[in-house]
Amino acid sequence: MFWKFDLNNTSHIDQLLDREGVTLRELMEEEDVLQECKAQNRKLLLFLSKDHCMQELVTLITEEPPADLEEKTRFKFPNIACELLTSDVALINDKLGGDESLLEKLYHFLEQEPPLNPLLASFFSKTIGNLIARKTDQVISFLRKKHNFISLVLNHIDASAMMDLLLRLISCVEPAPLRMEVLNWLNEERLIQRLTELMHTGRDEERQSNASQTLCDIIRLSRDQANQLSEVTEPDPLLAVLESQENVAELLKNMFEGERTEASVVNGTQVLLTLLESRRSGHACPSYTVNSSILCAIEPHLKDFQQLLLNPPTRSAILTTVGVLEQPLGSARLHVARLVASLLQTCDLSICQEICRLNTMDLLLDLFFKYSWNNFLHLQVELCVASILNHSAHADLQNPGLQNHEERPLFQHCRLVQRILDAWEENDKNQAEGGRRRGNMGHLTRIANTVVQNLEKGLAHSQMNDLIKELPEDCRGRWESFVGETLRETNRRNTVDLVSTHNLHSSSEDDDMESPFPNDLSIQQAFSDYQIQQMTANFVDQFGFNDEEFSEHDENINAAFDRIAEINFNIDANAAAFEACCKERIQQFDDCEEEEDIWDEKEINYFIEHSLCLCTDSSWTASFGDTEVSSSSSWGGPPQEGGEGPQDTSWSSFTEFHCIMLLMTLFGLCLNYGNTFISVYPLTFTLQHRVQPD
Repeated sequence: MFWKFDLNNTSHIDQLLDREGVTLRELMEEEDVLQECKAQNRKLLLFLSKDHCMQELVTLITEEPPADLEEKTRFKFPNIACELLTSDVALINDKLGGDESLLEKLYHFLEQEPPLNPLLASFFSKTIGNLIARKTDQVISFLRKKHNFISLVLNHIDASAMMDLLLRLISCVEPAPLRMEVLNWLNEERLIQRLTELMHTGRDEERQSNASQTLCDIIRLSRDQANQLSEVTEPDPLLAVLESQENVAELLKNMFEGERTEASVVNGTQVLLTLLESRRSGHACPSYTVNSSILCAIEPHLKDFQQLLLNPPTRSAILTTVGVLEQPLGSARLHVARLVASLLQTCDLSICQEICRLNTMDLLLDLFFKYSWNNFLHLQVELCVASILNHSAHADLQNPGLQNHEERPLFQHCRLVQRILDAWEENDKNQAEGGRRRGNMGHLTRIANTVVQNLEKGLAHSQMNDLIKELPEDCRGRWESFVGETLRETNRRNTVDLVSTHNLHSSSEDDDMESPFPNDLSIQQAFSDYQIQQMTANFVDQFGFNDEEFSEHDENINAAFDRIAEINFNIDANAAAFEACCKERIQQFDDCEEEEDIWDEKEINYFIEHSLCLCTDSSWTASFGDTEVSSSSSWGGPPQEGGEGPQDTSWSSFTEFHCIMLLMTLFGLCLNYGNTFISVYPLTFTLQHRVQPD
């Protein structure tokens, strides 16, 4: 093939760099400037590392572009500049991290009055974060000299990029001794206490939200790194402050002091929930032990959370898919329910007794049945009930009276059994009248099953059965009927497959095809054992095929074609027609101005005509060894009268199709013989040697 494409890989950037007076903006206009930078283009890197270029790049990511520019292209160059500075190229990192004037220019961005441009703030945070990871010593030393660094970052905490910058300081510093120095420095700057102060109800919601998220991330990062870095013996100072009773008490004070807003309650509760995490969901990390100081700080404020359940922050009515909700549940009460569930899972005796004294579970059950379509709330109430009933598996064995202490109010004061029965009957009545099934029935079924399981085989089943016996006689009868009939039938329906997997027939056309895989379970087990077998040292030598197996086949590939050379074709007539056919098709690759498109469709109809002409008007002789067949034989013609035609004791009779295939093969041989640049794969044909039985 003759390629028409230009395969010159020279970048246009190299041509620009060879030109005198090229500017940084001209290079940044090129689409492949980032690719060339990451590909370590030496000319480009030397140009970018010049002082005036580095100054311009830093200016682009720290100063607002002109406001009169089109919005689509206004931040084009700042974005490209940030990508160049964070391309993780050693030459640029060394220049940016080693030049204090450039670091001062970057630091000056924090000295602006809030609010910062969020896009420029993200460029700044990304650039500094990359330097913290790559030029740790230089950047940390520079930042520690700035006594107001933490104050400036917290002053702009309303920008989420500043939150990311703080987390990079905590998580991206290596090695471990240097990281501990950074943590001690941040602790000396009272980072945790300052973030906690931002949780006050008087702060704006954006600052509260980012401060809360920062504290939650610090807790998780510190715990994860403490588990991963086993050689670190010194405790994390930031985590120690976060888990201290003084800091948790200050957080709760900021949440409830002054006017209680939903934002302060939600953001503060999120920090408490993170502190109470015993294991992160979706992570195979070891469980954490909840510090008792956290529970001691929370216990005095349980009454404040109880008051939130009774009098939440006001919210306007909202329209839902099931109608208008005049008084929504709200995020504040939902987070309180989550907090109660987490506290009950700690199995702390003092906390559980205080929750029972405040009748918190009674209020949560009221909300469970009132907001029948809020599945987030239903899940938390279910967890609370399960924690109370299953404390035999989670509580400390040194508190044997804990279960009965919580279960009695749940069955007597909260009337759990009666509420389950009444809600179920009310739902059945509503459905019988044409209404829809209530949204909390699924969780109610699970709560009922939890009660039944603990009554039957729980470690405290005797105490629970005594509580059931204390119920009124009519209630006990309803409960026994419900468990034996209604609940059992509901569980049976819930476990039935929605679609039967038996006798399924496919509607595809491959119904009659048998599976190539055996159905024998023993064979499948053997194959499974083979897959998990240990790979030995000689596995590679035994795997696959031997080269000798291929060599034997290679020797026999051309065996069937070797005898073709013994065939002698002699065409006695119409040789001129055959040559005309070949000349009409064969064309030399002469250099000409107009090249023919090889992919154009053309109608070719002369070949069959010439071939048929040759087949019908010529006589031929084909000799194969001692056997000779001539054109006098019948070519697919009718047999002679009486059914006794000439007995073919050599090759089969040729049809017109065979003749065409023969001529096409000869045509391919002629092309190969003509020393042309085209290779025609000759079509193979089979001349079967038939021997008639005697």
